[in-house]
Amino acid sequence: MPRAFDAPAIVEVLVRYGVEFVLIGGYAANLQGSPYLTNDVDITPATNPDNYARLSAALTELEAKVRAEGTDPLSFNHDAASLAGVMVWNLTTKFGDLDITTTPSGTEGFADLRRDAVSIRLRGVEVRVASLADIVRSKDAAGRNKDRIALPVLRELVAKETKARAELRRRKPPEPL
Repeated sequence: MPRAFDAPAIVEVLVRYGVEFVLIGGYAANLQGSPYLTNDVDITPATNPDNYARLSAALTELEAKVRAEGTDPLSFNHDAASLAGVMVWNLTTKFGDLDITTTPSGTEGFADLRRDAVSIRLRGVEVRVASLADIVRSKDAAGRNKDRIALPVLRELVAKETKARAELRRRKPPEPL
């Protein structure tokens, strides 16, 4: 079903439909300097009914189907209520795989991740991306082998980011009295 993986195309459809979400996972880390490539887009959406309705509309345009191991993707009917009733959706779309998780491991969901999210411009579209520290927190809590492999590099990126922020604060002139 999917053409070549096109993460920005998935994100662009979500943004165009006004879906409130934070980009998480490997793709979010890659956008912030991680050398590890991924083959899916992971998001955490806001969990209000209006947002789920917008997400449902976007999934229709994306031709989303449920991804299940050992079988072809399965068509499914969805609306705001059905999307809200499941904590994790593993989907495939015409642009590649999309995973939707309301409460990623080690987090409290959308509001928690949005607090420290950074804004990144992707093909001219502004996107909220989980901070590297939050990505590390989530991957550490998940404890999967693929996450353990990526964590040393991600922690190094967080350390560099922290050092750069400290350097900026040190160089910033004092506020006038």
